[in-house]
Amino acid sequence: MAKQKPRTLSGFMELLPRRQQQFERMAELLRQSYALYGFAPLDTPIIEASEVLLAKAGGETEKQIYRFTKGDSDLSLRFDLTVPLAKYVALHYAELSFPFRRFQIGKVYRGERAQRGRFREFYQADIDVIGDGKLDIVNEAEIPAIICRTFTALGLERFQIRVNNRKLLSGFYAMLGLTDRAGDIMRVVDKLPKIGPDKVRDLLTGEDTALTGAQADEILRFISITGSNTQVLSALEEYKGRDGLFDTGLDELNTVVKYLGSFGVPEDKFAVDLTIARGLDYYTGTVYETFMTDHPEIGSVCSGGRYDNLAEYYTDKQLPGVGISIGLTRLFYVLEEQGYLNDAMNTAPADALILPMTEDLSPAIALATRLREGGVRTQLYTEQKKFKQKMSYADKLGVPYILLLGEDEITQGKVSLKDMATGEQTLTDADQAAARILAGLAAAREAAPIREPKEG
Repeated sequence: MAKQKPRTLSGFMELLPRRQQQFERMAELLRQSYALYGFAPLDTPIIEASEVLLAKAGGETEKQIYRFTKGDSDLSLRFDLTVPLAKYVALHYAELSFPFRRFQIGKVYRGERAQRGRFREFYQADIDVIGDGKLDIVNEAEIPAIICRTFTALGLERFQIRVNNRKLLSGFYAMLGLTDRAGDIMRVVDKLPKIGPDKVRDLLTGEDTALTGAQADEILRFISITGSNTQVLSALEEYKGRDGLFDTGLDELNTVVKYLGSFGVPEDKFAVDLTIARGLDYYTGTVYETFMTDHPEIGSVCSGGRYDNLAEYYTDKQLPGVGISIGLTRLFYVLEEQGYLNDAMNTAPADALILPMTEDLSPAIALATRLREGGVRTQLYTEQKKFKQKMSYADKLGVPYILLLGEDEITQGKVSLKDMATGEQTLTDADQAAARILAGLAAAREAAPIREPKEG
């Protein structure tokens, strides 16, 4: 029988154990950061009824969906975590407490053309706060604080969260008499960091958006307001009083900036940026994009914003919310490509490897059990190999400590503990060995999965 050549489909990521440990550490730190702010974990099904999943979809989204039938059922793989959240909140509305705060880290699927850094199967890490009828503006200020803490915990230092408000933008376009084209304009302006002002102007004056040159120039002047957050907000005051929606958006932006400091976000970590619009139409208030300072070409690594009605396709209840999403698979890919992954992080699957040197394995098994009860991740090696091969196995796994257990050690009630980093070997009892291992790995267990390359 001919053998099938093993292969992984394009657009799907598989990691070797060492990298998988780093990925899992990133996900673990995200969960810990989100939990600190009172977010509950949620896990929705990967497969949903197509009619439920596609209730608000259309156009490109429907083309990219993985859709199939099983018997009489029309089913689809989820393409994001927001639509399943909307269904979940509508379905369980009576059982939930509002504001409902949830985080979810899970795989999503998009049948688009696989490209460098773009995947067909990938993890998203989302947080959302959902209100019942109303949701206080303070939640919109808390989101950047969560982003800041999360990225710092991961080991990133040079990043910036850019903040804007869709009401402010919509009000500005209303001043120019362009309300009916505001959505199209914002989608074009959102491309500014990627294509530059000249090409943005060409798109604004092109046949799709059809603005006059004067209108395009006025928009470019407005979104080019820069400086410190105080300077930008001060410059925006000059537009106040000409449109009610603009004034509301500016008040909200001032409130968000005011509270960011109270939430402990350093001013160099966030900036008011009038080019940030987010391409999706359902954002209605504060919007966010997060960039790696040294790699703006990568684009946003965390984005989101405020929306008025999460579950409008499933219920008549008004459920406003605010949330963000991290494309975790893409972020991991980018970090690896740019040399940001911390190769000094302990990625071994065990803290200690026991090498029995006797035929009777009972003492080694008892030692492994004792170490595990003491919190040491312990692996027992029982393969009948030569000692050199056993040590080679330990080296390949990167196990920090080896415990040798022979007749002499058993007779003395001791173990030989070898520190693989220093080569030091000591004779000690099991409890002392466990304490030494845990003490030696305390710092390593807290190591961040990301370490930014040194400048120069």
